[in-house]
Amino acid sequence: MEGAALALEAVTKAYGRHAAVDGVTLGLAPGERLALLGHNGAGKTTLLKLALGLTRANGGTVTTLGCAPGSPAWTAAKREIGFLPESVAFLGSMTGRETIRFYGRLKSVGRPACEQALAHVGLAGAAGKRVKTYSKGMRQRLGFAQAILGAPRLLVLDEPTGGLDPESRQSFHETLQVLAGQGTAIILSSHVLTEVEAGTDRIAIMREGRLAACGTADELKRRAGLAVTIRVAVRPGGGARLASALAGRSSERINDHAVELRCDAGEKRALIERILSLGDEVEDIEIVPPGLDAVYARFGGSGGSGGSERESAP
Repeated sequence: MEGAALALEAVTKAYGRHAAVDGVTLGLAPGERLALLGHNGAGKTTLLKLALGLTRANGGTVTTLGCAPGSPAWTAAKREIGFLPESVAFLGSMTGRETIRFYGRLKSVGRPACEQALAHVGLAGAAGKRVKTYSKGMRQRLGFAQAILGAPRLLVLDEPTGGLDPESRQSFHETLQVLAGQGTAIILSSHVLTEVEAGTDRIAIMREGRLAACGTADELKRRAGLAVTIRVAVRPGGGARLASALAGRSSERINDHAVELRCDAGEKRALIERILSLGDEVEDIEIVPPGLDAVYARFGGSGGSGGSERESAP
């Protein structure tokens, strides 16, 4: 994982007898967007705290922006990290502008950059208002503004889209795409699976403190071995011939002229060819691959049976 913005090697963190993070090896490259998924208590937030130096590992090594948290080089490295916690809290008596300038001074960022950050998250018009008058979504956007101050090399986001409306969520992910294109490494913890699949490069799934799976969405879908759904619509009266073409394969009737069936990815092509043998009687075929929610249930759900992966993910 040489050159990684974040590298964890066999990292363990325990609270008493409970291993919140258990032997996790994971890497994050510059310009990469990595989603961190897992049920409550899976170890996601603890892993983020380890990366930020907010807690120390009991075993293994953590390297963030080329140095170990707490080392002599850490003071300088921290200025190049942006962090948005799950619950943002600001002093209500301060205005949005005063708040962002406070964080700007901590990061040695000038006022023009602060104003730019406020405008980027859509708060330029409300910058003079006190934070206590802000809605939850506005406070979340203010938190995101302080996180991206100073063009961070590493951006750590814990449930970052909570309270945001659809337009703000879209703007948020567009900003992440721009930052990643500029070389910022991004790791975010989220429960919004639709956003994760569309807005990240790789997905890491935690389960009971371990890394249950890691890869692109397509890689995880293949590895999960989940069934593909095929929906077939035929002309009125074609149901009998469709049943014959399916050769006794179980299917679920949708209505008088449509059925839904499932198959393994490897047999999809042969099954479609059998259906197409019906010719013009087939009005429509819809192929639905397994969604990320099914992949998550397979590897990270409370009933999942996916084993842990102790693999490097540069």
